[in-house]
Formats: sequence, C-alpha cells, structure tokens
Amino acid sequence: MAKVLIVDDDAVSCRLLTEVLTQEGITVVWDTDPLHALARVAEEPIDLAVLDMRMPEMNGIELLRRLRAQLPELPVIVMTGFGSVDTAVEAISAGAVDYVSKPMNVDEIRASVRRALGRSAEAQAAVPLGDDAAVAGMVGRTPAMVEVYKTIARVAPGPSTVLILGESGTGKELIARAIHQHSPRRTRPFVAVDCTSLTETLLESELFGYVRGAFTGAIRDATGLFAEADGGTLFLDEIGDVSPTLQAKLLRVLQEHTIRPVGGTQWQPVDVRVLAATNCDLAAAVASGRFREDLYYRLKVVTIVLPPLRERREDIPLLVDHLVQRAARQCGKPVSGVSEAALAVLQAHNWPGNVREMAHVLERGVALAQHEVIGVDDLPPEIRSPLPSATPDLLASRPTLEELKQLYIQRVLEESDGNVSRAATVLGVDRRSLYRMLQRYGISHRGFGES
Repeated sequence: MAKVLIVDDDAVSCRLLTEVLTQEGITVVWDTDPLHALARVAEEPIDLAVLDMRMPEMNGIELLRRLRAQLPELPVIVMTGFGSVDTAVEAISAGAVDYVSKPMNVDEIRASVRRALGRSAEAQAAVPLGDDAAVAGMVGRTPAMVEVYKTIARVAPGPSTVLILGESGTGKELIARAIHQHSPRRTRPFVAVDCTSLTETLLESELFGYVRGAFTGAIRDATGLFAEADGGTLFLDEIGDVSPTLQAKLLRVLQEHTIRPVGGTQWQPVDVRVLAATNCDLAAAVASGRFREDLYYRLKVVTIVLPPLRERREDIPLLVDHLVQRAARQCGKPVSGVSEAALAVLQAHNWPGNVREMAHVLERGVALAQHEVIGVDDLPPEIRSPLPSATPDLLASRPTLEELKQLYIQRVLEESDGNVSRAATVLGVDRRSLYRMLQRYGISHRGFGES
C-alpha cells in the first residue's frame, strides 16, 4: 500500500486531503511543520510527498529541494493558492512531478496522485531551467490555466516548436514570451511578427531579408527577422493567415534551419526556435486545403490552448485586481480596486475581446475614476447595460455563446455608427480582428454612417 506524506501549515487542508486519499486505499501521514516532516522522512519510507507552496517556517520549494536531496527518486506534488507561470516553473524546475492549484479539486488531486505514484524514476528528474524570470500579465488559477503553466514549464527548456491556440485577446503572445523567458534562449532576442500586418511579398522580405537590387527600392542588403532572432525565439502571430507560397518556405526553414534572402542565392544557417499562434481553426484550414498539412504538424509538436475568459470566470477577480493595479501605476492614480457592484458587472459580462478587452475597460475606469475604488458608473455603457431588450425571443431560446457574441458585436457597431476603428476600441480588439469577425458573422459595417 502506497504511503503519502502531506505537508501544509493548514491542518484543515491536511485532514481533507487525508480523507480524499484514504478513500483511494492510500496510507496518509501529514504534518504542519516542514522541519518535522524532514525528520519524519528520514525515519519512515514515503512513496510520495504533497507540499504546500507557502508555509511560514519553510516554503514548499525549499522543502522540495531538501526532500529530494535526501530521497532523489521521491515524487513530489506542489500545491499553491497563488498560481502563476513563475511558481509552476519554479516547482517543476526544482523537481516536482506535478503542480496543482488551491482550493483543491478532488478529482484533480486524485488523478495527480495516481499519476505521480505510477511515474518512473527517470520521469521524476528535475528540469534544469536556471533562474526564473518574471512574467507579467499572466494571471489565473483555474485548472485550465494551471495546465497552461505546467505545459510552459515543461516545454520551455527544449527546442520544440509550439503552436498556441486561442481567441483574440486571450494572451497568446504572453505565452510565447513566457516560454522564451524560461528557456535557455532567454538572453538572446525574442522577435515577434504579426503575419496579418503585411502583404505576402513584404512579409517574406521581413522574415528572410533581401539583397540589394532584389526589387525596386532595395538599395542595400537588409537582415530579416529570422537572422535577427538567431540564437533566440521567433514568434509568428496569426500563422493561419500566411499564404501557401510562404507556408512552403517556412516549412523548409523549420526542416533545414537555413534561410535565403529575397533575391539571394546563398543559404544561411540560423538557430531559431519558432513559436506560432492563431485564433483560427488550423485543422479545418488543413482539411479545406488552405493550410499545408506538413507545416501544421511541424508547428504543433506541442500545442497550448488558451481558454477564453468566459470559460474561466473564477479568474476574473484576480485579473481585475492585477489589471487595475497595472493601470493605476501607468496613470499615476491612487486607484486600489473596484467596488463589489462593479465587480459583479464585470463578472456578468461575456468578454468577447477576452483579457485585452478587460484591460482596456479597466484602464478607462482608472483614468476616469474620481475615487480610490472604481464604481459601476466608471465602466463603459456597453459593459453596464444588459443585452438589447429587442431580442427577448433570442434570450428565451437560450442562445449559444457564438450567437451572443454576434449580437454584441452588431450592437457595438450600431452604437459606433458603423465606425470600425471606434467599435474595435470598445470591443478591445484590433481592426483586423474585428473585420474577420464581421466577415465570419456576415455583419456589414456599412449603412450606419461613417465607415
């Protein structure tokens, strides 16, 4: 029968975990004192340790290191109520086999313990990531976000390409930067390029560079972004919008690790890790022939899926606190938070623009706030107002999230008199993303007024 040691300064948590794991046929011993737990491990055999991250006498990471110094093959799970990329990386790099958030999900902790008890000694080896770098802007401790943190921690040390999927505004570039900052390449450049911002010809010359005389206006040789990122990381945002011709050239770079400038004849070696992101369905694009299947599989060696904000509403209070503090620092205003009523409004909103939309809303709230706490009146009308009363039949029929999103976009566009730039600002997305949404939902921005 397996024996599990639980170390947490909260005795109630220890008892709860003991009850849960005992039902699984596991023998459990627990301690609220890390030093006493270390002495205990020296005297009795333990198959697994489950440690809290924050304890007053000794934090979970230090206890983890000391436990593994005594028992190098001991699997360890770390628990924390303060989930972030940094804590996940810190735990996994110190040797933890898993990382779970508090308050605990019973099924999650059971599954984590079962996996840890079944792991081989080789799989329990620490991941050498070196010193941690701070990653700003990634906030959340829902299970979906904790899985994202763990995947970043595990994939960061290697050279694998990573495909980051998620709706516009969910923070895909933050994920890419986190992977870079926790990788051995962190001292080298991180170069980001928006693949939708340039035509095919300009994007090719931006990526690969060009030689003098390659085209009209090429009066000198120019270094491309692949060469600029040599030794570091290149982030290709909105990879799904790249043309088929350029897809073929990107595939060759990924396979051969060489580039050829536009108009050039010589191939140049490059050492670049490629991370790519998109908010479109690449699998569907492959099926329809719009995206190369071989490039798709070459990019998705590891896939990270970022959940939309509406699917992790439990994180909204944490995000609000983080974003208000950030906006207050930027604006130089003594705003400390939001009122309970304002938080209720923010939690009820569907956030089609995700975290980016929320950041814009709260920055506006901080800029306009006349008190230390943002109230409901400091929020934009489109956030405060309920859905249009003219659509009772739609609401009564329990619309899908996509239908609500279409309705909301149409309403904001109407209130903006068809001005796409203004509507995009209100929605918290860029103009290109809004144009794609309009096309997807068959909404015309003309006929309202200024287009």
